[in-house]
Amino acid sequence: MISQADIRRARILVVDDQQVNVQLLEYLLKTTGYDNVDSVTDPRQVAELHREKQYDLIILDLHMPLMSGFEVMEQLKEVEPGAWLPVLVVTAEPDKKLAALKAGARDFISKPFDTVEVMARIRNLLEVRLLHRESNDYGARMERKVKERTAELARFRGAMDATADAIFLIDAANMAMVDVSDGACRMLGFSRDALLRIDPVALGLATREHLQRLLRDEGTPREHDVVETDLLRADGQGSVPVEIGWQKLSEGHSHMLIAVARDISERIHAQQRLKHLAHYDGLTGLPNRSLFFQNLRDAIELARDKQWRVAVLFMAIDRFKIINDSLGPALGDELLRQFSTRLVRCVRLRDTVGRLGGDEFALILTMARDQQEAVNTANEVRESMRAPFDLHGQQAALTVSIGIAMYPDDATDPGTLVKYADTAMVRAREAGRDGFRFFTAGMNVQVLARLDLELALRSALDDDQFELHYQPKMDLNTGRVSGVEALLRWNRPGFGLVYPAEFVPVMEETGLVVRVGEWIIGEACRQIAAWQEQGLRDLRVAVNVSSRQFAEGDLGQTVHEALERHAVEPALLELELTESALMRQAEHTIEVLARLKQMGIKVAIDDFGTGYSSLAYLRRFPIDKLKIDIAFVRDIITNPDDAAIAQAIINMAHSLHMLVIAEGVETRAQMAYLRRHRCDEIQGFHFSRALTPDALVAMVEENRSQPDKPSADDRNVQTLLVVDDDVNVLGALHRLFRRDNYRVLTAASAAEGFELLALHNVQVILCDQRMPVMSGTEFLSKVKEMYPDTIRIILSGYTEVGTVLESINRGAIYRFYTKPWDDDELRENVRLAFRHYWLQHGPYDDRKTPRMGEGPAPSER
Repeated sequence: MISQADIRRARILVVDDQQVNVQLLEYLLKTTGYDNVDSVTDPRQVAELHREKQYDLIILDLHMPLMSGFEVMEQLKEVEPGAWLPVLVVTAEPDKKLAALKAGARDFISKPFDTVEVMARIRNLLEVRLLHRESNDYGARMERKVKERTAELARFRGAMDATADAIFLIDAANMAMVDVSDGACRMLGFSRDALLRIDPVALGLATREHLQRLLRDEGTPREHDVVETDLLRADGQGSVPVEIGWQKLSEGHSHMLIAVARDISERIHAQQRLKHLAHYDGLTGLPNRSLFFQNLRDAIELARDKQWRVAVLFMAIDRFKIINDSLGPALGDELLRQFSTRLVRCVRLRDTVGRLGGDEFALILTMARDQQEAVNTANEVRESMRAPFDLHGQQAALTVSIGIAMYPDDATDPGTLVKYADTAMVRAREAGRDGFRFFTAGMNVQVLARLDLELALRSALDDDQFELHYQPKMDLNTGRVSGVEALLRWNRPGFGLVYPAEFVPVMEETGLVVRVGEWIIGEACRQIAAWQEQGLRDLRVAVNVSSRQFAEGDLGQTVHEALERHAVEPALLELELTESALMRQAEHTIEVLARLKQMGIKVAIDDFGTGYSSLAYLRRFPIDKLKIDIAFVRDIITNPDDAAIAQAIINMAHSLHMLVIAEGVETRAQMAYLRRHRCDEIQGFHFSRALTPDALVAMVEENRSQPDKPSADDRNVQTLLVVDDDVNVLGALHRLFRRDNYRVLTAASAAEGFELLALHNVQVILCDQRMPVMSGTEFLSKVKEMYPDTIRIILSGYTEVGTVLESINRGAIYRFYTKPWDDDELRENVRLAFRHYWLQHGPYDDRKTPRMGEGPAPSER
């Protein structure tokens, strides 16, 4: 039996070229009771010292300049050929550990030192070394035992090597390998000699305590002890998971342990795969609904203990169905994968993202009492999704609507919390998409109201509760009513007139839109016939056709029957279809539209510019008209991007021999701008709201007697626009430039300036720099994009040289003058600005003799 005193008397040698490491190890050893400690910094002395003193343990650094630890171990093998090397290597390079064990080391410790680990490994190795030495003292008796053991092993070698499992025979007294099977060598990649030199504990077979317990256990001669562990691989690339069955063989006072290891990699992989399939979404790799709810339950329990809050963000991709139908399921799946990748990048490691189904995702945020973190995360998600998605060369842009519910404010159980977040998401989508909403108690009432709305809609058609109103369209060239659009209204009993935005989405979801769409076409044809009897014979009526009606109904047959039933000329009926409806099944669409065109029906694309139609297909579709979406008209006089898109649509449509109509025109300035850029028709509140059939007749008759004629051409009228938020400055400049017979327009803000630019042809702009909302340089930079021919001048009492010079360098500003100004000098500079304009562009009508106030003088051409 090895005593504690024996261990303390053990002879130890510390080898390290760094004196500080030697001193540290000497200090640790001597202060814990080890007295016989030597040390050297020159590794070349080690072999000779070991020959002389026969050390029980050599603590050897691997990386030394004079001689490496590997070379030292080779010399030690020459001192005692075939002997048990009492070497504990020290290294700061993890990839050298395996090589050290192959070279003969019994164990290793890592730099920097962990004191507890170092002392534990030293004590364990000394126990093994002293046991090994004690066993050698038995002399011839042990030699006979070895020969007997060798003979016994030889008898079993054939059986060992015949199995694919790895078999290890361990000398219990010395805690050393005695023999291994070929299966062990194949499994771990070691040679037999290398495996026999490796300590069983270092290999990973068991802990030293486990081996000792196996030895202490009493019972039958063959006692089983099965465990799962990982064994070290020869290549150092990870480990092999195994299931080990232990057996103890006893013969007198001699004991041997047999370990049979079976590779369970495939079983573990299969278990992990099954677990992953059960808890993770196969398309995106995110937690599925089951795991998400489990994670939410855990988050709520933790929040309850810590007095935290939990936010659930329920997210749905806006218009995903349109994208999926247009591009196909394969690209739709790719879009979901890219969406989930971006979503994961937006959250912290402790947050949980899950896919609940389809295009619906959810996020769990654990936070302090402030809900601003949920707002910040929602905004970050929205922003990250706005960049275009590249779907194998096909670009797709999308937005996301988000609903937020809070624990414990809104609910305390996972199911209710997710339901409320879903409800809030629906409200965000109804509010215009690309936004977020927090759940409120009132939303529950809204959910119940929606169910009531759906039930009421199902009986509305049978009870004749629907009616059509008609919004006029104006021809911009003549100012006359060119047609009308039929708009659905619901005269719901007890509620009055209900507008489409409140019930059409419900009809789309429930499929009622197909039946109602057929009724609209029939009612529009009936109204056309009624107007003809009243003398209104050339009023074309446009009817919206939903994508679901186009896909599920027989549109051609529906139109044909309605025209026949009411004896209406096909040319008086116009169908408006969205881009998504056209692109869903392009070849089928072309076939249906061709049939409609043969009948004489006009076809328009509604909300053009917001979908994903291909220009190649657009040329093939028999389309008569493009309708610019209201999203591009709303800010058309102030937003250069919207203006550019609208102009591009107009130019493209005209090049394809199509007409263009702009919807949502609400101001005279918008109408003037569209008229100037050759848009054919407009529709919107500026011209007229939707009217009842009788009111429309009166409106059309009045319009035909007094059409809204275009303004007189003012392209040759010299017009100066002055923009300044100081009304006194505006008055002074107006008086100053009226002397030169210019038409002087004044604006007290950038917004008013944009409106005047849309209404009038302006050649020169004089603008103040410091104005609220938008500075002069910002205003003129936008003007440059929308009206590049104008001459733009800054007049300011503040120099702000950097800002102004930057704008001048970009070409946004022609000149810069300071306040207060010299009247004569400013008048002369403005005159030169007009001269510069006319020299570049010339008068609009060369046959007209220009005069002051109507273009350049002859000498200035």
